[in-house]
Amino acid sequence: MIKIEYAPEVAKAMANGKPIVALESTIISHGMPFPKNMETAYLVEEVVRENGAYPATIAIIGGVPKIGLTEKEIRILAEAGKSVTKVSRRDFPMVLAQKKHGATTVAGTMILAEKAGIRIFATGGIGGVHRGAENTMDISADLQELANTSVAVVSAGVKSILDLGLTLEYLETMGVPVWGYQTSELPAFFTRDSGFRLDYRADDVETLAKMLKAKWDFGLKGGVLIGNPVPRLYSMDKWEIEGVIREALLEAKKQGRKGKKITPFLLSKINELTKGKSLATNIELVLNNARLAARLAHKYAEMV
Repeated sequence: MIKIEYAPEVAKAMANGKPIVALESTIISHGMPFPKNMETAYLVEEVVRENGAYPATIAIIGGVPKIGLTEKEIRILAEAGKSVTKVSRRDFPMVLAQKKHGATTVAGTMILAEKAGIRIFATGGIGGVHRGAENTMDISADLQELANTSVAVVSAGVKSILDLGLTLEYLETMGVPVWGYQTSELPAFFTRDSGFRLDYRADDVETLAKMLKAKWDFGLKGGVLIGNPVPRLYSMDKWEIEGVIREALLEAKKQGRKGKKITPFLLSKINELTKGKSLATNIELVLNNARLAARLAHKYAEMV
């Protein structure tokens, strides 16, 4: 049996029934350039602590699944960058068997979080149905994981490089609840508004925790997507970012970027085209999600 290792801080928190927030590691290796990725990873963990929970950054180091990373392990992923394998459900066997480093995606992080009994997970934005998926069938494994893995994902909605409408339709078909936190509209990652209305919203953390508890107490498996809009101060102009995304998509098509390589390429290209503005927004929305996730984990821990 493959053993999961827990950082001492996380193991102690689990033993004492303390609130824990799972954090992904693909954002470290593939989401930002070095050293900003490392600095942000440390900062996100600190934000979780400041808001009453314990951070558990999840990854695979040398073939060992880790729940909670040391500063040295975070640096390993940050420096290695895109050479680190992105790990979703299909990638676990290869990375574990070959004892490689692996940075967990939303789906990969959910899998390990559920195995560890961690219910709350903070990320930037989830993957979804890609634009043009009616021809390419390019649909993120994150959506299937949300349907089957019982972890609540706090994110700034769906990455706006994707087809947001089709992503919402897919999630509805799979029975995944999508809740807006203090919003009735799906957040669109770089922007607060998408034009897509949500059926449910919660205006306080206690309501979110009660709905999560009701779902799982009733025996409904699967996760929940909690859309938490980027703070207004850092929200980008909807039409400006849409123009940039279209330009980046055209460049990706010219270069033949497909599959798991396309999202890191697009985010990097968008950062280049916006002269760093999109990266600043990305960092702020991740921190904002970490704050909400920590408060939610704290409230949920009081109820179970």
